[in-house]
Amino acid sequence: MLGLGEMGSAIARAFLAHGYRTTVWNRTASKAVPLAEAGAVAAPTAAEAVAASPLVVMCLLDGAAVDEVLSALGDTVEGKVLVNLTSGSPAQARANERWANERGARYIDGKIMGDPPYVGTPNARFLFSGTAFEAHEETLSLLGSVSYHGEDAGAAAVEFLAQVAMGYELLLGFLHTLKVMRSEGADIIGFADRFAASLTAYQPLLTSIAKAIESREYPPDLGPLDVQAALMDDLISHRESLGVEAVRMRETRQLMERRIADGHGGQGFSSLFELLG
Repeated sequence: MLGLGEMGSAIARAFLAHGYRTTVWNRTASKAVPLAEAGAVAAPTAAEAVAASPLVVMCLLDGAAVDEVLSALGDTVEGKVLVNLTSGSPAQARANERWANERGARYIDGKIMGDPPYVGTPNARFLFSGTAFEAHEETLSLLGSVSYHGEDAGAAAVEFLAQVAMGYELLLGFLHTLKVMRSEGADIIGFADRFAASLTAYQPLLTSIAKAIESREYPPDLGPLDVQAALMDDLISHRESLGVEAVRMRETRQLMERRIADGHGGQGFSSLFELLG
């Protein structure tokens, strides 16, 4: 295990809890002490840690830290399987795979959705991709709920960034809306409870939108754009009257107006996808 921040340490402890002989390394050696006391072997260098096992798991701060550690390992990775659980882009994952393959190693890219206390439980989600996954699926499944996204090393990062982006998009819109509600003196906690209860209604809508985009046949989901566009002025003017930023609503209105001008006012919200290139 290379990297013993909170997440890396939690991963190492999960392996130890299942009886795996676990060797650990961290740039700051003191972080290895609690794990050594728990039964791990602390290696003085990353290369010596790699030499101890056919399976090498990395969980570092960022891609730059991964590059630095990999450059220090060099050809010592030959014959090993590298599992990189560091956050990063699909391009970085594919570059790491090429680096590993050129040195006789195999590569699995992984991404983590969850906090360190949940590692080793179903509440931690681990996304994996790469050709070597199946051989180590049993071991990696000890870390939490595991999903495999295919042989393309970048596929797990694609899924991870998409999931995280959706979270931020939803939550930023939620913050804007709470600003509106508070400005109107409304009960924001009550609103949050009511909106949370309505989220299940979005599940079939999300699937239907994806199917519409896949087929490029756009039914009037949420109503025809001609009707939806009429509502946008109210949404925008309401926010602006309260001094709340309305940039997201203005962008939505502009997309609707463009789509209507192109003769697609009878189509639904999903058809805005055609304008996002």
